[in-house]
Amino acid sequence: MAQLKDEMVPFITKEEINTIIDDLAGQIERDYAGKEVVIICPLKGSVLFVADFMRRLKLPQVLDFVHLTSPSGECVRILRDINIDITDKHVLILEEIIDAGRTLTFLIKRIMASDPASVKVVALIDKPARRELSLKPDYVGKTIDDRYVVGYGLDSEEKGRNYADLYTFRQ
Repeated sequence: MAQLKDEMVPFITKEEINTIIDDLAGQIERDYAGKEVVIICPLKGSVLFVADFMRRLKLPQVLDFVHLTSPSGECVRILRDINIDITDKHVLILEEIIDAGRTLTFLIKRIMASDPASVKVVALIDKPARRELSLKPDYVGKTIDDRYVVGYGLDSEEKGRNYADLYTFRQ
């Protein structure tokens, strides 16, 4: 049986992803030295990124999940909200990719309503060419042009999330 990646070409290797995550974790360790952080994992795509990031981040940390949906042309809806109290906590929202920014902007507003000490966005991949709203992540692993990527949590119709590398469709 053929796999989705058979129709694609490698774009970012797992080794490059690991280097990006190491760099992001190092930056955040310096910026939050001696502090506990709350990591928010937006489901489903960010799971692999969050798991790898948490293992590398040498700070006290707490994890929670949120699941949002924003079907094309519809309002963002919360399918699963955070369960922990983030009042006066340092919150890091980890996104595997930032595209249009609608869902993330909604999530930031939702998190801010809980009165955290701070909220920062950590993006493995940033794709600003697709941005619909003014949004700039605080930490960016890699900025890419406008291309569709699959793998490392990113999917095409729920397929390909499990690939260790990131792939893009052949031109």
